[in-house]
Amino acid sequence: MPKINRLLMTGAAGTIGQQIRAGLTDFAAHVRLSDIADIGVAKPPEEFVACDLTDPEAVRDMVRECDAILHFGGISTENRADLIHRVNIDGTYHLYEAARKEGARRILFASSNHVIGFHHRETRLTASSAIRPDSNYGVSKAYGEALARMYWDKYGIETLILRIGSCFPRPKDRRMMATWMSAADLLRLIGVMLECPRLGCPIVYGVSDNEECWWDNGETAYLGWKPQDSSAQFAHLFADDPAPDPNDPAVVYQGGGFARAGHYED
Repeated sequence: MPKINRLLMTGAAGTIGQQIRAGLTDFAAHVRLSDIADIGVAKPPEEFVACDLTDPEAVRDMVRECDAILHFGGISTENRADLIHRVNIDGTYHLYEAARKEGARRILFASSNHVIGFHHRETRLTASSAIRPDSNYGVSKAYGEALARMYWDKYGIETLILRIGSCFPRPKDRRMMATWMSAADLLRLIGVMLECPRLGCPIVYGVSDNEECWWDNGETAYLGWKPQDSSAQFAHLFADDPAPDPNDPAVVYQGGGFARAGHYED
């Protein structure tokens, strides 16, 4: 595929950003990396722009001259509602407003399986399944999905809404055998997102071709993304784990531990 001119990735210092960073130069002549944390040395064609997502003017400067955006920035786990709101909700709004004003027309929004975390594991979900957030974090991602849809309908800004299961070098526990997505499969999806002639605003479950899977991407098959990796290669890591309690909310619900009773407190 021909390269775009400038691709922006927020959250470049995060777990996902570190895994896919090197592969982004296949897609763009210039790769703009952003975070509030240290990303190390940016080497051409990389460039670094430090940016706090809560600062709308800084966000607009970060987005300027970018053709497409990979939005992985923000708080990536459960936290106090006020912090989640300021960074994940206000910050995502600032990003979309900057994209509208600066002419960026295609975005990958890193949503999460915690948008649908209160569905039972035995329920196979599609892009049309009802949202059932399991946490403050899940609610913030549901907001981002709704915002992306509105900016598509009103302003024509296309977004691939990616409901990430878990994207680590390898699954960290037995649950992640079902939710794991490899960095290589994510990079393949980014290539599809940038290359396809019409993206729209699809919801895609970010998961590899695992033997156990709770999510069906059939509604977005028009994109042509076919994950090639599987968590099966890591099954031996959990072969001796004790059987989980089937009545534990972390086992009953797709959101795992996020679905347990209680509210986050400082």
